[in-house]
Amino acid sequence: MSMPAVKTDAVSTVLPVASAPVVTMTPKRAPQSEKYVKMAKDAAARVVPPLIVVALLLVVWELICRRAGSTLPPPSRVFSDTKELILDPFFDHGGIDKGLFWHLSASLQRVAYGYSIAAVVGVALGTLVGQSVWAMRGLDPLFQVLRTIPPLAWLPLSLAAFRDGQPSAIFVIFITSVWPIIINTAVGIRNIPQDYRNVAAVVQLNPLEFFTKIMIPAAAPYMFTGLRIGIGLSWLAIVAAEMLIGGVGIGFFIWDAWNSSHISEIILALFYVGIIGFVLDRLIAAVAKFVTRGTAVN
Repeated sequence: MSMPAVKTDAVSTVLPVASAPVVTMTPKRAPQSEKYVKMAKDAAARVVPPLIVVALLLVVWELICRRAGSTLPPPSRVFSDTKELILDPFFDHGGIDKGLFWHLSASLQRVAYGYSIAAVVGVALGTLVGQSVWAMRGLDPLFQVLRTIPPLAWLPLSLAAFRDGQPSAIFVIFITSVWPIIINTAVGIRNIPQDYRNVAAVVQLNPLEFFTKIMIPAAAPYMFTGLRIGIGLSWLAIVAAEMLIGGVGIGFFIWDAWNSSHISEIILALFYVGIIGFVLDRLIAAVAKFVTRGTAVN
């Protein structure tokens, strides 16, 4: 409450005013149940539409292929024919008589080797081409010619060079996936803003500091675009290559099923190939989102 001023003969004195208490308002937290409901709705918005589309496709497939004279089995028959492969993917009877897990793991190992080499070489050459005008003029035409060669066209040459199916398949994966990594990395390096280069010159960054603090962060979205394209091409190439080199692998499994007229096994293998390809792409996208802090395109 304010107190009136008291006037005296010498000076007018104002008595102190009592200050009102400060009330701090804390924001009200949303109930925990509402948070879970929101998460469930977001998950449903992502999962339900694809499930509906897949269910409709399965119904259409079942109706079409159940008719007399159909050359492809319906989903119900695919499941009944491949039930043992689905329920027991880990069996190993020796040789090539193995479960789908072993075929898929063998293919993934080849992809891991070939793709890792392609990622290192692709980023290095892309950085060189993007940073050096002379390197771009000398190497870019060669890259543009080599990248148009179909992946399987390299397989006879690699077999002649390595005399073994395993390194030949890894080489085919490498030579297939390295081109988009090189091209996208080079584009990212060339598109680094000039202001970034000017700041690096002002603060006198050495080449290693410029590479780690300016070049890589600025070009990372482009690099990961190439890496995502490369992992998809790697998975495509290994399936095709394994059909020719034989041995354990999902590509050979598909070819062997065709030779044995097991169409249902081919359809099951194609389903696994598609799922794993999707998972590989999502993994690279997740790494890209983490490294680029969300600037890479999902």
